Amino acid sequence: MNNQLLKKLNALIHRQQFTSDLDEEMAFHRGQKERELVAGGMSADEAHYAAMREFGNAALLKERSAEVAGFRFETTLQDLRYAVRQLRKNPGFAATAIFVLALGICASVSIFAFVDAALIQPLPYPDPNSLVAVTESVAMIPRADLSYLDYLDWKRMNTVFRSFDVYTGEGYLMRTPSGLETVRGARVSDGFFRTLGVRPSLGRDFYQGEDLPSAPGTVILSYGSWKRRFGGNSDVIGKKITLGDELYTIVGVLPQTFEFAPRGDAELWTTLRPQPKYCELRRSCHDLDGIARLKPGVSVMAALADVTKIAKVLESEYPDSNRGQGATLEPFSQRITGDIRPILLVLLGGAGLLLLIACVNVASLLLVRSESRKREIAVRGALGASRARLWQQFMIESLALAFAASVIGVLCASWAMRLLLLLIPKDMLAGMPYLQGIGIHAHVIAFAAGIFVLATALLSLTPIARLKFSEMREGLAEGTRGSAGTLWRRLGSQLVAVELALAVVLLVSAGLVGKSLHRLLHVDLGFQPDHLALMRVAHLSPVKEPSDPQLIEFARKVLDSVSSLPGVKSAAIASVVPVSFNGNTTWVRFVGRPYNGQHNEVNERDVSAGYFSKIRAKLLRGRYFVDSEDESKPRVAIINEAFAKLYFPGEDPVGKQMGDTDLSPKSITEIVGVVDDVREGPLDAKIWPAVYYPFNQSPNGGFSVIVRTSQAPGAALPSLVAAVRKVDRDTGIFNLATMEEHVNTSPSAYLHRSSAWLVGGFAGLALLLGIIGLYGVIAYSVSRRTREIGVRMALGAQRKSVYRLVLREAGLLTILGIGVGLLCSLLTARLLGSMLFGVRPWDVTTLLGVSAVLAAAALLASFLPARRAASVDPVEALRTE
Repeated sequence: MNNQLLKKLNALIHRQQFTSDLDEEMAFHRGQKERELVAGGMSADEAHYAAMREFGNAALLKERSAEVAGFRFETTLQDLRYAVRQLRKNPGFAATAIFVLALGICASVSIFAFVDAALIQPLPYPDPNSLVAVTESVAMIPRADLSYLDYLDWKRMNTVFRSFDVYTGEGYLMRTPSGLETVRGARVSDGFFRTLGVRPSLGRDFYQGEDLPSAPGTVILSYGSWKRRFGGNSDVIGKKITLGDELYTIVGVLPQTFEFAPRGDAELWTTLRPQPKYCELRRSCHDLDGIARLKPGVSVMAALADVTKIAKVLESEYPDSNRGQGATLEPFSQRITGDIRPILLVLLGGAGLLLLIACVNVASLLLVRSESRKREIAVRGALGASRARLWQQFMIESLALAFAASVIGVLCASWAMRLLLLLIPKDMLAGMPYLQGIGIHAHVIAFAAGIFVLATALLSLTPIARLKFSEMREGLAEGTRGSAGTLWRRLGSQLVAVELALAVVLLVSAGLVGKSLHRLLHVDLGFQPDHLALMRVAHLSPVKEPSDPQLIEFARKVLDSVSSLPGVKSAAIASVVPVSFNGNTTWVRFVGRPYNGQHNEVNERDVSAGYFSKIRAKLLRGRYFVDSEDESKPRVAIINEAFAKLYFPGEDPVGKQMGDTDLSPKSITEIVGVVDDVREGPLDAKIWPAVYYPFNQSPNGGFSVIVRTSQAPGAALPSLVAAVRKVDRDTGIFNLATMEEHVNTSPSAYLHRSSAWLVGGFAGLALLLGIIGLYGVIAYSVSRRTREIGVRMALGAQRKSVYRLVLREAGLLTILGIGVGLLCSLLTARLLGSMLFGVRPWDVTTLLGVSAVLAAAALLASFLPARRAASVDPVEALRTE
């Protein structure tokens, strides 16, 4: 084996000597044969030609000898050089093919990079597959927050977790040299970082027991916060900072690479330390998320069965607080990417369809080119080129095209990734830390390499499968006159029909998603969002009791200060602004009705007097709150229409009373009004029953100010901040926005909008490529039928009949493509179910609209070749070819 390899290397190095020796040896054997034939009675000329015939094609023999001797690599280089020369001779073809294919590769690779970062790459923790998200569940909320006391029982009673911890989001008011500043933070149980498998890079982790109510306040800094706020000094350990009205000791700094998507923008991590002001010491208070690490060999399903059993035990022990509560368990990776998973997969599917259309278009171009090269290929075959050698030439030409397109596509994809990242709002991007490292890395390169191999195979096999070797040889005898290129008319038409069908699928998807976005952004909010400005206010009260009158007085001063500004029509307060989330819920029980312990769970909001009139929500029955209704007055409430329909069907709820599950005297509340449904949760979520209480009867230091202005609300925001700071300098102000910005940039609106733009972009490109493909087919057909058309016109055919001839062919292809595409769309539209709002997957107007758009575009693409055909001069046509 080694001797053979050395011989091949020697022959490769001394190529000229090998060729000379081969020529000399072949000449010697032919000469010997000639002498034998002459000795047998032939003339010299006859013997020469007989010897040549017996030995066969000299070029073919030399090629095969070279391959046997080890020159296959050299022949490959020859074919590659020849392919490059052919592409340089046809720059229009090369540029078009590379551009179209690079476009599909760019789209596929850039979307795959997001899919890889979000769905494929493992979580940045040791043994990430053993991490699970643990929450409770109730009828209205399949994935509900845990209560602190339930967490303690689940942690004590489970047999499937190595560790189990909880976390919750919390914003802090941090005293800095420049004043009070709002800082994002999180409260966690003491073993949280140990469960994740993360150790502080500086200082220590939380000690066991540091999350108890009686423990002193300790905090671990994020790496970014340490660098930004403390200059990256290592002596920060042991220093104290003021959060709210309490001192915390810095005990550690997290690694630079640490990320935790559910609290991606947290700068400070403090221990849980449940306090009465957080309500966590009540079993009915749910505000925690759980994360656990499974024991070795325990499956997610087995763990779910275990915690479900614990939930049933707690339900029997605490029927008042735990009735109807179950458990949910899922891999932690799904907890992070659950909302965007279906959208990313749909977008990847759209990019894949676009790539397929691009490959079909380039394959069509190669077929056209191979038709025009049949004579060239036949000549090469007649001169001795083997079938394998000719096929190799096709493969290398396709490889050169695919390689150039892949390089350009990947480079463009890296730019497209950065552009797509810029389109994601900063607040949302903070919750997607896994996108920070997005770019061209091993997984993306492997995916691009896979596309390159598949594209090369498709582009190679298409002309090989259609141009049989016998047809290549027949190309020598073919005249240039012919009907219309039967091969191209048949296969090219089929490919164009496939392109049009795929374009229909993407256009229908884009139409459905776009219509869904329009419905979402025009959904009835239950109030008028124009000319509303928003800001969140967090106030430090010297008295910690949340019902302290000082909070009410502070809120009134804020409203007075803001309302006195020029251009401000009115101002109101709400604990949560509309279009935020379904949360801050409470359980209610109705006076005078039988009660079996069921949980009547409703959204709870605290609002100022006049809130509904200022946001222009419609009062259906009863009255609004008045400012004098404070703790000294009987408790009152206003409910929304969804509440009235669910709990008071067919009756007037005004005047009815309700309270907590125990109907404690201080909780008894009279319903004084019913308002139209204000969309409190996401735009695409079902409207929940909601109860509104007067802010003056349940004040809190953190609330949102909603201001209606006569000018552009965005321009009023700086003066609103100054007005609040004028009341009290120690006030945290954040989440400044207009209501329209708040609605349009909400997570549901953003996800629908980004999906609509991306799928719409894919659909537009697919339509363009499909129409280009149709134009190419019809134009090529017309060019091949020039003589036929000339004969028809010479025999008296009218121009309109020529138009009809050409447009009929295009019409049949268009109808076939649209028909197949609509059938496929009905199947694929089901996959879009989670992305649609107020639109059915089989929306008739969308299907008809797409059909009309594609038919019109196809007619326009076909008209130009038809016009050219109808303008043929019969005399010139008969002279052609």
